[in-house]
Amino acid sequence: MFSFVDEELARLAERGLERALTRTVEGPQGPWVEMDGRAVLLLCSNDYLGLASRPEVVEAGVEAARRYGAGAGASRLVSGDMTPHRELEERIRTFKGAESALLFNSGYNANLGVISTLADRSTEIFSDRLNHASIVDGCRLSRARVSRYPTGDMDALEGLLKRSSARRRLIVTDGVFSMDGTVAPMGEVASLAERYGAMVYLDDAHATGVLGPGGRGTLEHLGVDAPEVIQMGTLGKAFGAFGAFVTGPEKVIRLLVSRARPFIFTTALPPAVCASAARAVEIADREPALRERVGENASRLRAGLRALGLDTLGSSTQIIPILAGEPARAVEISRRLFEAGVFIQSIRPPTVPEGTSRLRATVTAAHGPDDIDRALGAIRDAFKEAGGAGWPKGAEG
Repeated sequence: MFSFVDEELARLAERGLERALTRTVEGPQGPWVEMDGRAVLLLCSNDYLGLASRPEVVEAGVEAARRYGAGAGASRLVSGDMTPHRELEERIRTFKGAESALLFNSGYNANLGVISTLADRSTEIFSDRLNHASIVDGCRLSRARVSRYPTGDMDALEGLLKRSSARRRLIVTDGVFSMDGTVAPMGEVASLAERYGAMVYLDDAHATGVLGPGGRGTLEHLGVDAPEVIQMGTLGKAFGAFGAFVTGPEKVIRLLVSRARPFIFTTALPPAVCASAARAVEIADREPALRERVGENASRLRAGLRALGLDTLGSSTQIIPILAGEPARAVEISRRLFEAGVFIQSIRPPTVPEGTSRLRATVTAAHGPDDIDRALGAIRDAFKEAGGAGWPKGAEG
């Protein structure tokens, strides 16, 4: 009955693409974690501001759990709409300077729900080629026509918009591309959308809380004033908790409440999660030094990698890819790094294009300069020992 499963697993293993849950974090998130019985330097977490284990954030969740219980009990449209959900949405709305906000249970759910609500068979979606898998799946679920444009290529995007005869048009892009660490040119995107009468949906998961003077994300970072842009942000990255939100015009949020299936048919987020996230948003708002440390750590790591002659694929954010080439080589380098006490996960197709398997390094506000320097030494040694393409001739060490 399941012979096809054996065949598929064999094909994945042969190509070095089988995935497995091989590493277990045995304590709270932090710059160093306990993993497989030892302390390792963690450089692949999305806990960018170091808030996941901050006492204030944890205690807010504990207090809410005592007051409201462990779970919401139902979807919000049934009986699961609780005070912590409303309080978190208001805090997010204020933080983002938006007309309205709505919680979702994950960024994946938000992307499925928003795109399938805004787009239908009469719609043409213009999607950046590097967009997250959840955006790809949301586009498929919408049944709209999908036209993909090369990452950041505004001439190509304009050409597609000019040729489109669709009744409804939707441009969808990540703000920070999650595997490359590059930033979408949102000023040009917003201008093209206005010129050609298109809606814009921005997945700002990896920029929210991190980019911009106030941590408002990609638009603030680039100085773009575009209140009509519908934005998604996550609560499980810079804010250290779980879930996601969508902000935008009030009428769009009202439509999502009535039409977004992942919102309608899902038990609401636990109240404790909402309380922790609300406290984290408050901290991020009042402590810009956290963002400054993320930027300093990212600059230090990128500079060190470039000094080694390693390719960081144009990253300009806290997400720093290190090109390894083939899947097996990326896995081997990751293994050698772990042996040296540094955990950076390997990323392989289909998450990234063929031939671009990589180590995806991330830094947080909780890392110190010594952590970055230690990682650089381990990366130098691991790439050199692994050999092959990707270790440049004449590189240091």
